[in-house]
Amino acid sequence: METVSVLFFAGLAERIGARRAEVPIRPGETVQSFLERLAAEYPPLAGHLATLMVAVDEEYVERETPLVPGATVALIPPVSGG
Repeated sequence: METVSVLFFAGLAERIGARRAEVPIRPGETVQSFLERLAAEYPPLAGHLATLMVAVDEEYVERETPLVPGATVALIPPVSGG
């Protein structure tokens, strides 16, 4: 099965309990459909889907972007600082 590497950043990694995962993708899957499926596998992710920035292979992408096998998908929650 073809996969992508998923990188979880900041507090998201803490909530999920991992910084990285190898996740199967489906043919023709978009970033949005992948995120929805990923949230079912990692429930702490579900409440953050709307605010996540997503980068594929180090470039920010739109939710309708198709995923390709072997890509690296970075999930970046909003961060605040002071």
